[in-house]
Amino acid sequence: MKASDRRLAELRSTIPEVAPKEALALQRSGAALLDVRDAGEIAQGSPEGAHRIDRGFLEFRIEEAVPDPDRTVLVACASGGRSLFAADALRRMGYSDVRSVAGGCNRWKDEGLPFERPKALDAGARERYARHLAMPEVGEAGQLKLLKSKALLIGAGGLGSPAALYLAAAGVGTLGIVDHDMVERSNLQRQILHTDDRVGVPKVASARAALNALNPAVAVIEHALRLDSGNVDEVLAGCDVVVDGSDNFATRYLVNDACVRHGIPNVHGSVFRFEGQVTVFWPSRHPDPGPCYRCLYPEPPPPELAPSCAEAGVLGIVPGVVGLLQAVEAIKILLGAGDPLVGRLLHYDALAARFTELKHRRNPGCRRRCRHC
Repeated sequence: MKASDRRLAELRSTIPEVAPKEALALQRSGAALLDVRDAGEIAQGSPEGAHRIDRGFLEFRIEEAVPDPDRTVLVACASGGRSLFAADALRRMGYSDVRSVAGGCNRWKDEGLPFERPKALDAGARERYARHLAMPEVGEAGQLKLLKSKALLIGAGGLGSPAALYLAAAGVGTLGIVDHDMVERSNLQRQILHTDDRVGVPKVASARAALNALNPAVAVIEHALRLDSGNVDEVLAGCDVVVDGSDNFATRYLVNDACVRHGIPNVHGSVFRFEGQVTVFWPSRHPDPGPCYRCLYPEPPPPELAPSCAEAGVLGIVPGVVGLLQAVEAIKILLGAGDPLVGRLLHYDALAARFTELKHRRNPGCRRRCRHC
């Protein structure tokens, strides 16, 4: 008898095996079902509702999928061999009730049990997003979620440029870009989506060219218009997150109110000379709702206290820092990962090289101005 056969015999004597129908009943009662085959095998079909973790990464990723070591874990491979080795590894890690599915996924399918062909990344996407796939917080499921997502960027300027580039690079499947302006040479000091040869071109068209050159798979929707109360609801329809890089208070209030109405998280950023700030307005967040823009700024300041970038100037790199932070927050929201900046405002002082976090809460009086908040 070969050493591998002897080892399998030893494992079968110590690890409980369950038939697929019994495994299905246990899964429906709360047990975790693991499919430990490789990606190519899983692409041909997998038990419905299974956690799909390649055997080679099992020890690294199991705690993300099954954090409770006392939960019953059912392990399936193709025919029931690899699952015994995987079950043994899980027992050594401290999982107390691990069982192998006899006959594996082949028998599961032959018995007509719930089976599905999961959506999977193609070879090109796997190569492009390889560093995401290596992260348990993203992985293939997270990358597929990004590819299905839609982000809307308000402005293709200093903040929108870096945010859009990194959202496209990350594989956010649909990016809407709202901007009514043309590219000007004075933009190029900070608006890195655009190039000198596109001066005079609509910013949304320039943005689309840059983003599709970086990632041709991203769908870029051009909104060459000025947002107003008559079109904002239509433009925001279907968005999963809004990244607000607008440079005037009227648009910020308009975007805020529409996001509140539709329950869309609003990643807000702004800059002034050597300073910037970023936060997330998300009053509909469950279970921890946050404030909206009107909670923080009930009324716009007088014009003399809030000059535009054209009037006050801005260090071109500062919008880059803030826009990148906005992209990070948007990705976290789309993945459902980490702790977004809800109820927290991150202030950046470039001259002092310092970040300061400020807490801000919902304003009960805001209901009079923003009735959905």
